[in-house]
Amino acid sequence: MTARTIMVQGTSSDVGKSILTAALCRIFTQDGYRVRPFKSQNMSLNSYVTPDGREIGRAQGVQADACGVAATTDMNPILLKPKQDMVAQVVVHGKPLADLDARTYRESYLPQAG
Repeated sequence: MTARTIMVQGTSSDVGKSILTAALCRIFTQDGYRVRPFKSQNMSLNSYVTPDGREIGRAQGVQADACGVAATTDMNPILLKPKQDMVAQVVVHGKPLADLDARTYRESYLPQAG
């Protein structure tokens, strides 16, 4: 059976997508549904440490808390942590991979990751 999914979208950053998602996670969990957050790629300077010591985006960690489950890197497999203009530390499944500029990330890393 295919899982039912809901996608929350917004037109820009800081419009409430993460808070709304956390609220939906809590509501659906309280209603007896098995709910898990997922965001394939997140850019955030603040990270959430999973029980196994790896890093994911803080929002996905809070959403896992709202679901009443332990956070895992499957909930946010790629975390981009800004370091300087157009450069970020790329964290893959909770472990730092490399510091990459935007062009190298887009042209070299993403095609091989896909």
